[in-house]
Amino acid sequence: MGGVTVSGVEVAGEPVAYWALYDDGSTGRIVVTNGEEPVLGKPGRLVSEEEYAERLAELEAERERKRAERAAADEERTRTDYLALRAAGVPEDTARRMSGYTGPDVEPESDAGPE
Repeated sequence: MGGVTVSGVEVAGEPVAYWALYDDGSTGRIVVTNGEEPVLGKPGRLVSEEEYAERLAELEAERERKRAERAAADEERTRTDYLALRAAGVPEDTARRMSGYTGPDVEPESDAGPE
């Protein structure tokens, strides 16, 4: 089968992937078809696929750590609100709804002190 030639159109070559780590901590995967090494659009450097994969794993671990911190902070906030509502005499079901607390049953501490 013959190809069609169009004046002024350059035929793309095989796609080649490059990996970049940027100075701002972000990553990039760049695919070129012109056979030339890409020019980065912001400060950084081209790296091996392995170094790129390591950085992606680091970024994912950091995202997971932050996600866990946010979840723990949310749990503590809703628990504190729930306990305050319960201490004020709000029924358990209502206190859960109002606070958003979904954890295990807990009771507010008594202010009465030791007997």
